[in-house]
Order: sequence, then C-alpha cells, then structure tokens
Amino acid sequence: MEAFLVSTGLVALAEMGDKTQLLSLVLAARFRRPWPIVFGIFIATVANHALAAAVGGWLNEFIGPQRMRIAIGLGFIAMALWTLVPDKLEDCGPAQGRLGVFAATCIAFFLGEMGDKTQVATVALAARYAAFASVVLGTTTGMMLANVPVVFLGERIATRLPLIILRRAAAASFAALGILAFIAST
Repeated sequence: MEAFLVSTGLVALAEMGDKTQLLSLVLAARFRRPWPIVFGIFIATVANHALAAAVGGWLNEFIGPQRMRIAIGLGFIAMALWTLVPDKLEDCGPAQGRLGVFAATCIAFFLGEMGDKTQVATVALAARYAAFASVVLGTTTGMMLANVPVVFLGERIATRLPLIILRRAAAASFAALGILAFIAST
C-alpha cells in the first residue's frame, strides 16, 4: 500500500505544470471531446509506466540492492532539482488526421512521457519498492489525478493553480525520498 500511495502522491505533484499536463490542456482545447482524451491518457500512461517500472525492477536486480539504494537516492535528489524547473510544451502532439481523438492522445501522451520526470520517477519508484503493480497503479492514478481535471476544466483551473508551490512540494517530496534512500543504504 505504501508503494501505491507514495507513487500516486509523487507523480500527481510532479505532473503539475509538466509538459504532458500542458499537452492535456492543448488536446482538450483542440478536440473538445474529453472522454476519448481521458481514455487515451489512461492507456498511454499504463503502457509507458509499465515499461518504466519493468526497467526499474530490472535495474534493481542487475545492480543489486545496496548500489541501487544509492542510485535511487541520487535519482530522487536529481528529480527534486528537475521538478523545480518549469516545463514548456514542445510540439509532442500529432495532428488528429485519420487517427481520431483517442489514438492521437495515446500516441502524443506515450511519446510525451518518454524521458519525462514522471517516467523517470516511475523507474526509481519501481526500483525502490520492487512492487511493479502497486507502482504502475499508483503512478497512473497520480497522472490521472493531475490530468483529468485539466481535460475537463481546461484553462479555468490552469490560471488558478499555484504551480510554483506545487513544484516546490513535489521537489521536497523527491528530496525526502532521496535522503531516506541514502539513510537506508548505510
């Protein structure tokens, strides 16, 4: 349960102001069909984070638990610093074309998550907890908590969120996990 709750909270915070959250806003404004967008985000996130969690589990076995705890500590500290830097939306969304809203969202989100903070966090969380299903379920839940309101409420909520405070809270959470990982490695 801890892996699920930590994964959900960290990813929900880290996603605030992230490029994929901005992508949610763009897709909602462009297509104005929230349900296919929400389902596309869900499918893309499950696929992307399952891949990331598998890599995290493999790294834990390959490197060994002691070295992995140190690597996780460094990774979480790096994530804390990275989280403080606001994202800008790059052109990571394909035009709808023949794909339809659902497929366009799946492709855009899957590609948008590659190398993103939340994907890297999923790798680290999976390595830290060695609980594949709990981490993937938690990180996916965190992504949905952060993105679904954006899809449905769009710009009305985007202007009211104190993103700097949310980024700082996410950075503090990552830093705390990094310190805990260092303590556990000694």
